[in-house]
Amino acid sequence: MADKKEKLFDMFPPISTDEWMAKINVDLKGADFQKKLVWRTNEGFNVMPFYRKEDLEGLPTLGTLPGEFPYVRGTRDNNDWLIRQHIQGATAQEVIDNARHAIDRGVESVGICLCGELGADALPEILKSLDLKKIEVNINCCPGKAVEVAELLVAAVIEQEAADEFRGSIDFNPFRRLLKRGLEFPEDIKSVALRIYDIVKDVKNLRCFAVDSYLLNNAGAFITQELGYALAWGAEWLTLLTEAGLTPCQIAERVKFNMGISSNYFMELAKFRAARMLWAEIVKAYGAEEECCKMHVHAVTSQFNQTIFDAHVNLLRSMTETMSAALAGVDSIETLPFDLQYKNPDEFSERIARNQQLLLREESHLNKVTDPAGGSYYIEVLTTSIAREAWKIFNEVEDADGFLAMLKKGEIQAKVNESGVKRHVEVARRKEILLGTNQYPNFNEFALDKIQKSCECGCGCAAPADGAVEYLNFDRAASQFEQLRLDTERAANRPKVFMLTIGNLAMRLARAQFSANFFGCAGYEIIDNIGFDSVKAGVDAAIEKGADVVVLCSSDDEYATFAPEAYKELAGRAHFVVAGAPACMDELKAQGIEDFIHVRVNVLDTLIGFNAKLLK
Repeated sequence: MADKKEKLFDMFPPISTDEWMAKINVDLKGADFQKKLVWRTNEGFNVMPFYRKEDLEGLPTLGTLPGEFPYVRGTRDNNDWLIRQHIQGATAQEVIDNARHAIDRGVESVGICLCGELGADALPEILKSLDLKKIEVNINCCPGKAVEVAELLVAAVIEQEAADEFRGSIDFNPFRRLLKRGLEFPEDIKSVALRIYDIVKDVKNLRCFAVDSYLLNNAGAFITQELGYALAWGAEWLTLLTEAGLTPCQIAERVKFNMGISSNYFMELAKFRAARMLWAEIVKAYGAEEECCKMHVHAVTSQFNQTIFDAHVNLLRSMTETMSAALAGVDSIETLPFDLQYKNPDEFSERIARNQQLLLREESHLNKVTDPAGGSYYIEVLTTSIAREAWKIFNEVEDADGFLAMLKKGEIQAKVNESGVKRHVEVARRKEILLGTNQYPNFNEFALDKIQKSCECGCGCAAPADGAVEYLNFDRAASQFEQLRLDTERAANRPKVFMLTIGNLAMRLARAQFSANFFGCAGYEIIDNIGFDSVKAGVDAAIEKGADVVVLCSSDDEYATFAPEAYKELAGRAHFVVAGAPACMDELKAQGIEDFIHVRVNVLDTLIGFNAKLLK
């Protein structure tokens, strides 16, 4: 058998990178390799179309095992994670009932938000109903209530004699007001943090110093931005509290990173690997032992890319995100329900969200292999590339006197908002695709009736107060397209878009599909056709259908004849649009034809213009 294997290998001699490149260049037929196949990421580095073993030479991510410093391959020798669910309820009993229901169905970590009607006084009753030796408890509260919450939680842990077994966190985040409202925390951060530490110090695995970088993710931050600022945020805790007398280990063991996950599958997987490596190096630089340098990460799926229309596509997005975090070896994951953006999640959507993680664990067995991506040429290069760019951002923050100093000036918020604006533009131009929203929409879907007013805990639903500095903008990527469609729904008459298909069969079908998807993004009624023998027949059919917009769909060569004829025949009875950017565009414009739709136009701006013309 060994001889046979050797002979098989002899039949396939190794191919050098130069040989691969030569073959690629032949297939490109003169096209530029860099422009055609190399991806320039928003994160500031290039991604090649293929990687080879030599690309791993000298990478700092190699040479260690899972559980070994600097923990790029994981902080444990297994890949299990906790399934978390945010537990809703306006009263203590509602929270208790919902928590028991979720725990009975696979949840191992609960999130409890003490906001709105539910106050800290409800916490003792809730905690008494939970087995604090088995269930991780994470409490989100206003920073000003964190001391009270810490006292109540520690009292419950001691009452159950669970100090050694308990796992959980208090989300003490005094930076939240600056991020969400542009206002500083009204108390002294250092003194409050020390009080909280003194309360929780005897409960080993109770983390209380939050790094909530999921907020940056939900505001549209790029992956390296979220990571770089998260590291600077963690370093701010280390600096602040070592100056107050705590040791680096005492602080690092209480820091919890709550990070977002975007749908960029491989990049997110690499982000968490890079995060553990960089955090370990930062903590060690403060003088901590290697065991204290382990990063504790909770990951939550993104809200930035969730949509109201075609909301079940959110399941695809969150499944991809959950999978990347699971393979990356995070400690716990919360998969958000698909209907979160327009209503309070119900039993069905919460069950599906839980089951997404259970499927990955129980049927796909992602918890059975530790760091399955380790050694992958692509993932290892991505890990190093993300680490390099995030480290630059971290150093920029440190050079500017630290994370808190930049927050107080509004500089971090401004940089993240700038990225969010860029991503909104890319969505508007369809460079970033939101399936069902800016591409391939469901023409016949209506959403007004399903939207409910609700406040998702921790998202800052209160109107932002006037502050001294800029704060984060949490508009989702789909928000402007959704507003277009909702405006269409509210209008007295839903605009009708008629496809005048004529001439070359392949081109007219392709352009009719493109145009239907284009105008469908605004919620217009689409009237497609198999084709007309003459322009007049097409225009007559459009007028008979009561079309508000007529889109001429044909080939570039035929537009020189068909477009002027159709424009003249229509005689202003409907808005006239040409699908494409033909060479004769300038000549057509000279004849009064103004509207052309093609892949280079800004879809959102164009549709906003049509809404202004058509909606009454």
